[in-house]
Amino acid sequence: MTRHARDASPSGGPEPRVDPKRPADPKVKAMRQERDPLKRAAMVLGPGLVTGASDDDPSGIGTYAQTGAKYGYQFLWTTLLMLPMMISVQYICAKIGLVSGKGLASVFKDRYSARVVYPVVLAMVIANTINAGADIGAIAAALNMLIPIPAVLFVIPVGIAIALIQLFGSYQLIARIFKWLALALLAYIGAALFAHPEIGAVIAGSLIPSLHLDAGSIGILVALLGTTISPYLFFWQASQEVEDQKSMGRRRLWQRQGASKTELRFALWDTVAGMAFSEMVAYFIILATGATLFVSGKTDIQSATDAAQALRPVAGDASALLLAIGLIGAGILAVPILTASAAYGVADAFGWKGSLDATPLNARRFYGVIVVASLVGIAINFLGIDPIQALVATAILNGLLAAPVLILVMRVSSDRQVMGERTNGRWLNVLGWATTVVMAGAAIALIVVTLLPS
Repeated sequence: MTRHARDASPSGGPEPRVDPKRPADPKVKAMRQERDPLKRAAMVLGPGLVTGASDDDPSGIGTYAQTGAKYGYQFLWTTLLMLPMMISVQYICAKIGLVSGKGLASVFKDRYSARVVYPVVLAMVIANTINAGADIGAIAAALNMLIPIPAVLFVIPVGIAIALIQLFGSYQLIARIFKWLALALLAYIGAALFAHPEIGAVIAGSLIPSLHLDAGSIGILVALLGTTISPYLFFWQASQEVEDQKSMGRRRLWQRQGASKTELRFALWDTVAGMAFSEMVAYFIILATGATLFVSGKTDIQSATDAAQALRPVAGDASALLLAIGLIGAGILAVPILTASAAYGVADAFGWKGSLDATPLNARRFYGVIVVASLVGIAINFLGIDPIQALVATAILNGLLAAPVLILVMRVSSDRQVMGERTNGRWLNVLGWATTVVMAGAAIALIVVTLLPS
């Protein structure tokens, strides 16, 4: 946005002018009329909750399970440390989408050259596709735990079913499905409660940071950062804020530009809730596996499915079943977000029409990216590629990509030509840049750990 008119806000300060012809946000009116505080809180939940839940995808669950199995409660504190980092970054991305009315790649392209934007989008597409393939394989493996059919037979039906939902479901339907799928992650809290953890050790692991300076510990810390603060989440969050506005009838760019304080406040609440939910799930996965697998000496866990299988003799069928159900729900939630965020990035970078609310005929190239990413993801499971090595490669790529993308995000969010009066405040800038520095350090550490002899 190159200009920002002002008018008086309720607090007396400058506020971007909202065009009187712009369709109103129905959530504002509905919340004012709703007297039940729980229902009011639920109305706020949207892109932030879905983004937070999708962060706990099967590859992330596998990382958290490995952490608990190898180190017990030692890394519980990291979930509390990463929470403000996640909130600040995702809220900034949400704010960019709300104020500019565009997805991240589109905003980047407006401000920077294609030589900057295209490599970033290409790297994200590659990482997302590999990640989606590994997650499809994880869903199939979890289904195999519940239904005695070879896991490989589930791969194609699962991958195609997820793609068809994206192709033929409306945005509103997909958003509702995503919100319900997020509830599957609550299974991990149940799994942790069945594990009967030692309360004193849990409190110590949660509040007292502990890190040994060896390759294994540093590698786990870097993996936790990389799987939690991933570039695809930045693109997805901004694009979903735009989609939400389109679903209100704000189809044209001028109708979406600018954001009221109320809209930004709702986005902040939604983001806080989503990221808190995400880190709560991560916390309880580490807790569940630390209380069972670590204590029993079953530390050689390579995936989330391995963790669910290993839990059966240690914590009983109930914990293993809950872990498997959570894994299936998390995968079905994460795969379409991975493929769709890749499609949003490509569509924004090349100026294509792209929306989950558009029909495949009206947004052929956008849906084409989703189909290709889905098919390649399915194929990965039949090419003899080690899924663990694939996820390691994805983690490295995401780790290297996060810091450069965050630099672009922070620069854009402080640019008055884009954000008008809605640039970052002091504390949001501090948190955002601190996260950028941490992720840059994590990328360097990841390279060093990867190059070190095992």
